[in-house]
Parts: sequence; C-alpha cells; structure tokens
Amino acid sequence: MRALIQRVNRASVAVDDEVVGAIGRGLCVFVGVTHSDDEAVAAKLAERVWRLRVFDDDAGFMNVPVGEAGGEVLVVSQFTLYGDTRKGRRPSWAAAARPEEAEPLIERFTAELAALGARVATGRFGAHMQVELLNDGPVTVTVES
Repeated sequence: MRALIQRVNRASVAVDDEVVGAIGRGLCVFVGVTHSDDEAVAAKLAERVWRLRVFDDDAGFMNVPVGEAGGEVLVVSQFTLYGDTRKGRRPSWAAAARPEEAEPLIERFTAELAALGARVATGRFGAHMQVELLNDGPVTVTVES
C-alpha cells in the first residue's frame, strides 16, 4: 500500500456535489493498493500514518503525531498512486489492485485508524470525487508499507 499524506487545515471530499467526508485540522491521506497487499499491510500502514510526526511541537519542530495534535484524518482511495509513467505518455495502471481487492483493504486501513483513536472521514470508493484541501506548510509525504 502507498499513502500520500498532506497536513491540512481543512479538507473535504464531495461526490455529485454532496460532501461525503470532511475534516478540520489533520491529515488528508490518499491511499493506493497494489496486488501483494493484505490486511496485515493495511494495519501496518495505518499504524505508520497514525504515528507519523508531522505536527509542530512547542519548539516549532515536527515531533507530534496527528492524534496528539488533536487532528482528524480524511481517507481517500486513489488507485492512481500506482500509475507507472516510465514508458510513453499514458500511465499504466497494472500495479494498482482491482477494485474488489482494494476496497476491503481501504476499509481495513480506515478501521485500523479508527481503532487507534483517529477521528476518520472518508471519500466514496470507486466514485468520481472532488477533493478540496488547504495544505498546511505545505507538508506532503509519501509512506509505503
């Protein structure tokens, strides 16, 4: 699994002009799944995201994870994180897991975050989504498991 994480002041995701998930200060996490991923990988990635220290401490250093910062997490599935652009001008999506494989793992990832204590909002798997966010910093990191 691969996660593109952005520290945000706010973020939301809409489907057909209806907001289906929104958070205030926290992390917007775009998550992609590949063929070799399983539930253990989803759990490990959730743990890594939850413990990722990207919020400032009192001295102004990024030493605080989202939970300690009082933040929320918006999880958005994004198969395009596994796009391969090494050849030609059109990305190959061969490394991205099929929807029937990916959706349960995105759900497991989200459930693991919630079990760790995260206040979680989500997009809608497989839908055409409009994501709006205000990146704070900007801080953007990639985490893989």
